[in-house]
Order: sequence, then C-alpha cells, then structure tokens
Amino acid sequence: MVIRIAAVGDVHLDEDVVGRFRPALEELPDCADVLLLAGDLTRHGTEAEARCVAQEFGGLGVPVITVLGNHDHQCDQVPQVVKVLEDAGITVLEGTGVVLECAGGRLGVAGVKGFGGGFAGRCASDFGEPEMKAFVRTTTDSADRLAQALHSLDCDLLVALTHYAPVPDTLAGEPLEIYPFLGAYQLGQAIDSAPTALALHGHAHAGSERGVTPGGVRVRNVAHPVIKQAYSVFHVGDHLDQGEVSRLSASGT
Repeated sequence: MVIRIAAVGDVHLDEDVVGRFRPALEELPDCADVLLLAGDLTRHGTEAEARCVAQEFGGLGVPVITVLGNHDHQCDQVPQVVKVLEDAGITVLEGTGVVLECAGGRLGVAGVKGFGGGFAGRCASDFGEPEMKAFVRTTTDSADRLAQALHSLDCDLLVALTHYAPVPDTLAGEPLEIYPFLGAYQLGQAIDSAPTALALHGHAHAGSERGVTPGGVRVRNVAHPVIKQAYSVFHVGDHLDQGEVSRLSASGT
C-alpha cells in the first residue's frame, strides 16, 4: 500500500508570478494522488492574491489540500481568502481534517497553521504578562486542535500538515535567534500523539528538508525556497524509507 503525496509551501503568489508553477502542476495526475500546500500561498493575504492561487492550483486533476500561513493573514482577509480557495475546489484545513480515497488506500490529512513558541529548553512559557501567556496559549490551542483532528480521522495513512515547524531539525540553516518564531514543540507532541506517518510544513525558507519528531515521525520542510522545485513527491506507505522519490521544477525558478 503506497500513496503518492505531492507537497510544496511558501509559493507566495501574486499577479507577477502566477503561471510559474502551472506547467509542472499539469503533470501531477501522472505522479501523485494528492497535492498538499503548507501555507504562505500569497504575499500579503489579499483576496486578489488568493485568486492567483486559485488560478494556479485549481483544477489540477488531483485533490488539493492546504493550510494557511502567516503571510495569508497579513491583510486580515482570511474569510475572503478561504472562500476564493474553496470556490476553486481547494480544501482549507484549520484544526480540521479530511479523508481521501486513493488507489493505495484511505489517506487522512489533518491540518493547522500552527504558531511559534520554540522548542524544548529554549521556548516561551505560559507565565508572566498577559501578552506572553496569550502568545503561548495560541500555540497550545493550535496544537490541541491538530491533535484532535489527527485522532478524528479513520484512515489507512495519516499525514499532518502545518505551516509552522513541529521540530527544530528542519530549521537548521535559520538563525537560532528566530527559532521561537518558526515553530513550536507542542506541534510535534500533537503529531506524536497519533499514528502519524508523515508531517509536512513550510515557513522556514532557509531551513533544511529533513527532520524527525521525538516519537520518530518523519518531518519534511517543503517550503519552496528549500526544495527549490514546484513540489516534492513522497511515496508513503509500507516502505516510507522511499522518502522523496521525484521532483518537478517550476519554470522560471
């Protein structure tokens, strides 16, 4: 049993770059069962930019599932962005999940944007000023919703999709000082709380591709500046060690 999962994040689309990914995306039905987008679809989170995303990633011949990223929240137009994406047939997850019937079995995808906070030994704590407690509680609430979504899915293979990183491994290459703003250990705990086969995220443009949670779940940073391709394809199933098996380039990048 193998399910082919294509993934990319941080494409930051606007009218200046729309169309750049489409030639490679047209080949998706031949090499993948689903496309997962790890947030930061737009530059500033406007409805107009969301229409660029819908044009680029809509109607691909495979299901497209996404979470939003921090850039997609910038202009406070999240409801409009979500509506444009969903009208284009793109499933938007935020503390929710979906199960797809694929040739290789039932694929469950649980997703949440996530938030920052840092990692074991170097993280923010729910203590002190109201502002600090609110920051950390945003992270823990997000992780709790991810865990609930993961546990709610009845599937053969389970994948976690976030924008923020669940482990520090995939941040290697970023300045240590900004790790707390790139991810949080609570997301990794949520992923480890369920029988997750693979975790995908973006956000860390200067990070590294590969990591693993404390519980042994494979983690991949699929931010476009990291993978430097239109998408990576993962064969997930009985032999996850196959890992990344193919990539297609985005024209002009």
